[in-house]
Amino acid sequence: MKCLIVQPIHEAGLSLLRDNGVEPIPCPAPDMETVARLVAGCEAAITRDAGFSGSAMRAGDRLRVVVVHGTGHDAVDKAAATERGVLVCNTPGANARSVSELALGLALAAARRIPAADRAERDGMAGFRERERFVELSGKTALIVGWGATGRGLGAMLRAALGMRVLVHSPRVADLGGFERCASLQEGLAQAYLVSLHTPLRPQTHHLIDAQALAALKPGAILVNTARAGLVDEAALARALDAGRVFAAGLDVYSHGAPAGPLGRCGRVIFTPHLGGTTGEALERVALGAARNVLEALSGRRPATALNLEEGVSA
Repeated sequence: MKCLIVQPIHEAGLSLLRDNGVEPIPCPAPDMETVARLVAGCEAAITRDAGFSGSAMRAGDRLRVVVVHGTGHDAVDKAAATERGVLVCNTPGANARSVSELALGLALAAARRIPAADRAERDGMAGFRERERFVELSGKTALIVGWGATGRGLGAMLRAALGMRVLVHSPRVADLGGFERCASLQEGLAQAYLVSLHTPLRPQTHHLIDAQALAALKPGAILVNTARAGLVDEAALARALDAGRVFAAGLDVYSHGAPAGPLGRCGRVIFTPHLGGTTGEALERVALGAARNVLEALSGRRPATALNLEEGVSA
């Protein structure tokens, strides 16, 4: 049996596939034309943010399962997969600690202006600490939007390390494990010095943080987004930063070209290139999880993280 590896994954996952009789087939480029050409003859595929298109799905003459390396599965055509009886599943939670730690790092870096301070020192610009303003997070209120594994992880870190009061906005989650739920997003925004986004991108969460939400925000708050770019109206955020409504922002996800646009011209925005789940430890965990899902599906079982097909339908 063969598994197409659309984008590189950790060697631990590849070794697990080989040890169980599945040959990894590396894809030289993640564009869907290349994927469609190489998927013929493969029973499985593992993809990352390149996704898996309907045309590639239809080219998979033996394809039984597509596994997303990570949580986000928006770029996988699940309707086409279901139509062809191809199981789609993901590997949520395996990189959660890594993403939570990055969110914490972005929050601290934004509060203390660390990247800008580094640039000033390297450029020999004196007076940075006298000219700029910095804030503490300890003992203040944070709002976590989305209470999945990454949101829960960050909430625990903020409470344990910084003694922050942690509010949660997550209507779909019933049990917050002792954390405090805010009555509405607007109520939480009005109280929080730090807002961190950890919710999936759905039609109802597109531009969740828009001009109205930013107007409700506590003046001088910090915004962190390690979830999905579409959660934030970037034009509205740029205006809020320019007006001083938002103190700073740490963005691991953003639209293409944002660093060269209005947000990039603001020295109080930190951009990182989607680093959330890219620690060595997280990459190994996710790759092993993805490989286990492939093996489980090819053995006729339904992985717990299956996203389509009904229970009892073999992949």
